[in-house]
Order: sequence, then C-alpha cells, then structure tokens
Amino acid sequence: MRPNPDNLARLAPSDVLDRLEIVPVQPLERLREVGIGTLSRAPHVSTRVVTSLIRAGECLIIGGLGFLIAGLHTDADPFDLPGPYLPLILAVALALPAVAQSLGLYSIKALLRPAREVTRLAAAWSLIFAVVTVAMFLGKLGDNYSRVWLSVWFIAGLALLICYRAATALLVRHWNRNGQLDRRAVLVGGGAPAADLVRALEASRNIDVAVVGVFDDRDDNRSPATIGALPKLGNVSELLDFVRRARIDVLIVTLPLAAEERLLQILKRLWVLPVDIRLSAYSQKLFYRPRAYSYIGNVPFLDVFDKPLGDWGRLLKAIEDKLIAAAAMALLSPVMLLVALAIRLESRGPVLFRQKRYGFNNELIEVLKFRSMYHDMRDADAARLVTKDDRRVTRVGRFIRRTSLDELPQLFNVLRGELSLVGPRPHATKAKAADRLYNDVVDGYFARHKVKPGITGWAQINGWRGETDTADKLQRRVEHDLYYIENWSLALDLLILWRTPWSLLKGDGAY
Repeated sequence: MRPNPDNLARLAPSDVLDRLEIVPVQPLERLREVGIGTLSRAPHVSTRVVTSLIRAGECLIIGGLGFLIAGLHTDADPFDLPGPYLPLILAVALALPAVAQSLGLYSIKALLRPAREVTRLAAAWSLIFAVVTVAMFLGKLGDNYSRVWLSVWFIAGLALLICYRAATALLVRHWNRNGQLDRRAVLVGGGAPAADLVRALEASRNIDVAVVGVFDDRDDNRSPATIGALPKLGNVSELLDFVRRARIDVLIVTLPLAAEERLLQILKRLWVLPVDIRLSAYSQKLFYRPRAYSYIGNVPFLDVFDKPLGDWGRLLKAIEDKLIAAAAMALLSPVMLLVALAIRLESRGPVLFRQKRYGFNNELIEVLKFRSMYHDMRDADAARLVTKDDRRVTRVGRFIRRTSLDELPQLFNVLRGELSLVGPRPHATKAKAADRLYNDVVDGYFARHKVKPGITGWAQINGWRGETDTADKLQRRVEHDLYYIENWSLALDLLILWRTPWSLLKGDGAY
C-alpha cells in the first residue's frame, strides 16, 4: 500500500493526535505530558479501497462518456450502437486504469495533488488513443469509426478525468488531514529490538503506519522511558483500554521468538482486540519462506491475528446493513405499529425499552427494544435473567419475546451504525450466567466484540438463543459467535438472515 505523503516515514505525528475528546486514562495522560496530545478517533480509511473505487470510477466515466457521445453522434441508442463501437469503448475503458496504474497515478501522493499529475494523466490518456489510432491504421479499420466521435471522446474524456481527479482530491485531502489514511500502531515490548525496529521503519519509504508509543511491562534499563521520539505509555494491562479508546489499528510485538512463554502470555491477553497483531521479524535470526511475511514498508512481519472485516469487508457489510435494514423497516412498519399498539393497550409505560449494552470494541451503545415487561418491574441492566413464566413479563411481552418481535426496533440501531443485521448478539452490562458476569465465565469473552453486534447471528439460528443461565450455554454461544467472526462472508450473512425466520418459529429458549 502506498504511503500518505504528508506523513512519509514519520512516526508519532503530533498533528494527527489531537482531534477528539477521549475520557482520560493513564496512557493518554502520558501522551499529553510528552506533548503529543490525544489520538483522533476518526476511523481508518483503507487506501486499498479508496484507490480501487477511484479506478472503478474512472473506468465507468470513460466508458459511459464513450457510449453517450457515440449515441449522440450516430443517432443510435447507446445500448444498440453499431458493431465496432462497443468493443473499442470497453477496451479503452479497461485500459485506462491499467496504464494509469503503471504511471503511479493511483498513489496517495498523486491523488492528493491532481494539479501536479495532469501531465502524466494526459500522457496516459494520449498513449491509449495513440495505440488505438495505430491499430486502426494497421488494421485498415478507420472507415468503421467516426473521426469526430474519437476526437470529441478524447478531448471530453481528458477534461472529465481532470475534473474527477479534482473532486476526489477534496475527499482524500479531508481523510489525510484527519490522519485517517495512516494505520495507527503501538509497539508492544521495548528495549533494543524496539529501537532497531523504529529505525528501520523511519528509513522505509513505503510506510502507511504511524507509531504513537510503546507499551512494556518492564520498568528498568532494558526498557527506557523513550525510544527515539516514541514515549513509553504504559504496561500491557493498560494497553487493552488504550487501544479501545484510541482506535489503534495495529499492534506490533517486538519480543523475540525465544521469549516464548512471555510472548504467549501477551498474545493471550491481546487477541480479543479488533486489531491486526504483527510480530516483528526484523531482528529475528530464524528465517522463513518469503511468503510467510507481510510488510510495512520494507520491514518484515509475521501475521499473528488479522482484524476482522478488513478493507472491503467493512464496506460491503455496511452496504448490506443499510440496504436490507431500510427495506425491512418499510416492509415491517405495519407489524411494528401493531406491536406498539398492543403494548400500549395492555400496560402503562413507554412502548420502547432502552438498554445499555456492549457494542463493537466494548463501547457502550443504547439498544432499542419493544417493552416486554411491566414498566415498574423493568430491569435496565439485566442483572436478573428472564425465566419461563417470569411474572415481570406481560402477556404481549411473552409473545413478542418468543417470536423476537421485541427486537424489531433495533433496525433503527442498524441504520444509525451501532448494530449490524448479523453478528454476535449484544449482551447487557450486568448479564450473568451461574451468578457470574459473562466475561468472568468464558475466557476471551470480549473477543465477541471484535465486530459490531447483530440483531441475529450464527448462535441464534443454531439453537443458542434466549436464556443463558449456565456456563455451558454461554460457552456454546460464544463458540458460535467466534466461528462467525473467523468465517465471515456475505454469503454467510445471507444464509443466517434466510434461516432466522425459520428458527424463530421454533421459539426455543426465549421466554
């Protein structure tokens, strides 16, 4: 991936780290003490997705323009052009991204400064038309095409490409100013290996990572307070909260493979975080095959854990959520109105029930549900699980809980971006199994929060919905949630959505 040119080979950039209020915790206070400020909470924008979308946009613009001009010039339907036009238009539209890529026109530097790249853009476009002209001459095909059409397409196409680049530059510059094109990283482990890695990253030209600090459990001369310009921000226990609050994207572990026991202990604590975890291979004496490594710039790393839904996955899932949730709202609005009316007629109190639950990255969100309990018996923290024949639940409440109609208002949460349609079900903050909080029952419970929670999920369609009164029930639900996270795909989401209504008809486990 190409670097952000304004942050090229620069670690801990101070101007990226001071744009959002974050509840102070000790490592963040240390950031302020060293004059760095706090980290922006604006989410990372994948440069791979950005450049791919710009490529696709240019291909569509040039192809569409060719069809439009040909249709106007020949008085033909753009979708029913004379035979030779269609293959030529498609060939030119597909050739443009390839030629532009070879000239470096999709680097972040080129996208940020389109005025400086006009010459290369014009060269790419002219080269394509030069090849087309030569091919027409050698193949004696000139009489099959209108010279006016080719001339207008060439001039209008270049003008449109320049305007398109200028428009996309505004958006790319906005992301660049917010530091969203760089992945934010911290080093886990200090001392000489970390210092060597920092120097290697600084010397690397192709870097899209901004390292903001170091976390290390050691507090002696083997782990100094600073490594170059990087401050030591705390120990590994403090790192968990810091990563969640500061929206870190990458954890770089600098411990040597020889420190196996310590390495395993640290990874066991870190794997629940929704980040990429990389093990530095820069100073390792044990070498693997080249395909075993990934790279940040020119520095090799071993991939330990990958962030779920990276790059395209996050975008595709967001589109899926918004489109299907909007359609579901339109189709189910009569049902929601009838449920609301039934609740209002049976008992006093608001129709909707709001409850704090853990969402993505352990952030608290307010989940909406239809009220299923008597208002004066409501349990906002879910400290006591609902059981069969629970006296707190109304008659309407029993029906809507058994059929999961009480969950329909969560479509609003999906449209607001707090929930997904499919994902691990969000649990209340004080929910318990066997009289213990969920995170005390299952080791690694918070790994469920590496993705957004969902209205339905893999656990629910496999029979693990409703009451979780035992440790075994909770363990099985978490196992299914982790399977979903590790094996996510759009096809799996659609399968779960398709099977959800049939699983609800059984009504098992929900009271």
